[in-house]
Amino acid sequence: METSSRQDFCLHSWGANSYGQLGQGHVEDQPFPHLSDTAALQRKAVRTLCGGGGHSVVVTESGEVFVCGQNHKGQLGLGHNADVLTFQLCPSLNQRITNVACGWDFTLLLTDGGQVLTCGSNSFGQLGVEPTVTHSADLLVVECLKELVVSVAAGLRHSLAVTDSGSVYQWGTGLFCQAKRALSPHPVPAHLRSKLPTLVPGLDQETSHLVTAGSAHCVCLTEDGDLFLWGSNKHGQLTTTDPFLSSPTLLKRSLLSGEKVMNVWSGWTHIVAQTESGRVFTWGRGDYGQLGRLRSTGQKPEQQSAGLLAESDTQEVCLPTEVKVLKGATQIACGSEHSLAIVAGCLLSWGWNEHGMCGHGSTTNVFQPHLLSGLRPLLIGCGAGHSVAVCAATTTSR
Repeated sequence: METSSRQDFCLHSWGANSYGQLGQGHVEDQPFPHLSDTAALQRKAVRTLCGGGGHSVVVTESGEVFVCGQNHKGQLGLGHNADVLTFQLCPSLNQRITNVACGWDFTLLLTDGGQVLTCGSNSFGQLGVEPTVTHSADLLVVECLKELVVSVAAGLRHSLAVTDSGSVYQWGTGLFCQAKRALSPHPVPAHLRSKLPTLVPGLDQETSHLVTAGSAHCVCLTEDGDLFLWGSNKHGQLTTTDPFLSSPTLLKRSLLSGEKVMNVWSGWTHIVAQTESGRVFTWGRGDYGQLGRLRSTGQKPEQQSAGLLAESDTQEVCLPTEVKVLKGATQIACGSEHSLAIVAGCLLSWGWNEHGMCGHGSTTNVFQPHLLSGLRPLLIGCGAGHSVAVCAATTTSR
């Protein structure tokens, strides 16, 4: 990911803040971007931003980790379970961190040596450690991953990793109940029921490059630019009529105008992909505006937001469609049901907005990408219901 430069920068955050995940020293939701307390960061260049159900993680270019927010399961990795209202350094790290993925109440950290460290809830085996561990406030090594890891992803209650050989591993039982219902009377495959990293079948002829995850689905991007999808299809996010796909299934490239995929992101129930020409496609659930485009249903946005959709609308939404205003986006980030993008140096937001995470001052859902003026974004990230952005410092910062 492109990193913030060493010029002066500000960390802005907005949206849900019940646990202090905005790092502003209080627990009030913020419908506009406001400055986070970044005293602990000491103006260090930021590499990546990420958030979970109620917590936030900042990784610096030097590999340090700063955290804040909800910590009842130890998801901040600070060795205790108290919530933290401003960003604090994770002190126990003796390795350089290069990337992070946040689930609902757990965190995955990827080291520069290809190890995965985890903390937080292990109620569903999402940490990838011994199931006797119910949760951990200390960072634990995922020992079962014997190969070097190059990409990690966290769903609501499951985890994914890509190794340097291009294999994909999955752990956590967050998809198990849906799989059991959909596949009965057939058994649930091992990778959907294991609490320890298990090789995902069906990708042995592919070299996987990157993974991302929804609340109950998985996405894999190969080095050849193909997408493979599996898990729940409740909202058409897998572009099939099957309710559940137990193994990776190729997304037809024809659905993306025949182009290779260069990057992919996932919310809980929607997917965003960018192709080789810079075009951005969205598909999946869209009733909160997650897709950044209006459905041609003849309904008003507020009717769509209320879920008043005809049966015939489902097929249209589950097929990828280009959002033209996002073409050439240099960064995209997905929360649970909202998204951010940087296009031509401008910050855009859309989707679910109950807590003000779209940053426009209202709590009305946003159905098309909307400009957040007054910010010069460098890096963006999302939690389930909040947004964060590293921006070049301006005199108008709130």
